[in-house]
Amino acid sequence: MTPSVPPPAPGKFTASGRFAAVNAAVKSLWLVPPRVMLQRRASRTLLMHALRASARVLFLLAADATAFVLARAALNAFKTSHRLEPLDAATRWAVPPLGSAGGWQMGAALVVGLLVAGAYHSGDDWRSPRKIVSGVLLAVGLVLWRDLWLRGIAPVVVHYLTAVAGLGIALVGARRLLAWLIARLIRIPLFSSPAERVLLVGDPEAPESRRVLERLEHFGVLDMMGWVSIQKNAQVSGGDKLLGSLDDLWSVLQNNSADTVVLCGMLGDAQLRQLLEAVDSAGVRLLAVSRYDRLGGWVRPSPISYRAMPFMELTLPSLRAQQLWVKRIVDLMGAGLGLLIISPLLALIAMAIKLDSRGPVFFAQERVGRGGRTFRMMKFRTMRVGADAEKAKLAHLNTSGDARLFKIPNDPRVTRVGAVLRKWSLDELPQLFNVLRGEMSIVGPRPFFESDLATYRDHHFGRLGARPGITGLWQVSGRSSITDFEEVVRLDCEYIHRWSLWLDIEILFRTLPAVLRRTGAY
Repeated sequence: MTPSVPPPAPGKFTASGRFAAVNAAVKSLWLVPPRVMLQRRASRTLLMHALRASARVLFLLAADATAFVLARAALNAFKTSHRLEPLDAATRWAVPPLGSAGGWQMGAALVVGLLVAGAYHSGDDWRSPRKIVSGVLLAVGLVLWRDLWLRGIAPVVVHYLTAVAGLGIALVGARRLLAWLIARLIRIPLFSSPAERVLLVGDPEAPESRRVLERLEHFGVLDMMGWVSIQKNAQVSGGDKLLGSLDDLWSVLQNNSADTVVLCGMLGDAQLRQLLEAVDSAGVRLLAVSRYDRLGGWVRPSPISYRAMPFMELTLPSLRAQQLWVKRIVDLMGAGLGLLIISPLLALIAMAIKLDSRGPVFFAQERVGRGGRTFRMMKFRTMRVGADAEKAKLAHLNTSGDARLFKIPNDPRVTRVGAVLRKWSLDELPQLFNVLRGEMSIVGPRPFFESDLATYRDHHFGRLGARPGITGLWQVSGRSSITDFEEVVRLDCEYIHRWSLWLDIEILFRTLPAVLRRTGAY
C-alpha cells in the first residue's frame, strides 16, 4: 500500500504547489469575462484614437502655417516688384496690407476660422474645400472688420476678396499636397503608423455591404479584419473573413483589437443596443451607413465623411480619451488641493481614532476598480480590529438582503469615533490618496469587492467602465437607503453614459446636502 503524502506545511512551496498556484492564476484569467477584458484594453484603444487625432491636428496646423507664410511672402514679393511700379497705386489699393492685420492677427484668425468651420475634424472634413474656404471667409472677416469702419467699404471689400482668394487657394493646395504625401509615405515602413483596424458588421453578401467594403479597401491603408454577420451561419465569398455573428461580438472584439466598427445595413433595437454596449466598453468608434431614429437618450448621432463615404457616427457621451484627460487633471487638482486644506482635520481624526481604540488609524481593503482591476482602498478605521472576521456571523443582520450591499444599522463592530465618522462620511477622506495614485476618481461608481464579481450578470460589468469614485449618483441618491443592487448598477451605468464635467460638478454640489441629511449613513 502506497503511503499517503502529507500536505506541505503552510508557507512551504513544492513543485506541485507552484504548479497549483500557476494553474489557479491561469484559471482566474479564463474566468474574466470578455467585457472586462475589453474595458481593460479600452484605454489603449482610446489613446490610439487620441494620438491619431492629435497627429492630424498638428500636421494640419503645420500645413496651414506653411501655406500662410508662403502666401504672405508671395504677396510681399508682388507688392515690392519693380516691374509693377507703373501700377503701384492700383496694387496698393487692391492688395491687403502686410502689417499686424496681415501677420499674426490673420494667422490666429485663420486657426479660429478653420476650427469653427470644422476643418480640423475627423473623417474627410479636413480636406473639404467647402470647409476650408468657409474658415478663410470667417478669418478674413474677423481681421478686416475694424477697417470696414475706418477706411470705407470699397477698399475693404477688394482686400477681403483678394485675401480670401489667395489664402483659400494656398490652404486648399497645401492640404491637397498633405493628403498626397500621406497616401504615399504611409506605405513606406519608416513612416507608417499602426493601421486603423476596421471590423465590418452586417450581411457580407448584401450589395450595400460589398460597396462599403470595396470603397474602404480602395485606400489601402486600413487593416480590414473581417465580418461579424448579423445572421447566424452566414457565408462569405472571395477572400473575405467571417469572424462570427453578433452573439460572438464580445469575443470577436477581444480577440481582434478593433479600433473602428463599420455597421453596414440596419439592426433591430436589441441588436443595436448590444452593439452599442460592446463598442462603448471597448472604446471603439462606431460608424453606421444607415440612419437610425430610435437610439435612446444617450446616443448622439453625427454625420461624418469617412474615406469619401457618408456615415453616421454613433457615440455615447461616456468617458473618451480627451474626457479622461480632463477628468484626471480635475481629479489631481481637486485631490491635491483638498488634502492640503483638510490636513488639520485629518490629523485630528487620526488622534481621535488612536485615543478611542487600539489598532491602526487607516484601514485598507481590496476593492475592484476600472476594468476589474483590484486596488487597496484607503479609509479611516471605524471598526474594532478583526471586524472582517466577524462579518459572516452578522450576515443575518444585513438589512439589504444582498451580500453585495452589506449594511447593518448600529453595527456592533463600529467604535464610538467610527460611528461619528460614518455618520458624516469622514471615514472616506483618505480615499483622496487613492485619487492621487490614479486608482479612484473624485466622482464615479462606488467600488465593490472582488468576490462580488462571481455573482455579476453580463450587464452588471458595465459599471466597471470607469474609475470608481469617492462620491457618485448612488451616494447622492440615498446611499444605504438604496438596497436594490440593480438600482445601484443602473445609477452607476447612467453616470458613465451621461458623463460630463458639469455632471461631476452637479454631483459634488449634491454631495454636501446628502452628507448633512445623513440619509442612509451608517
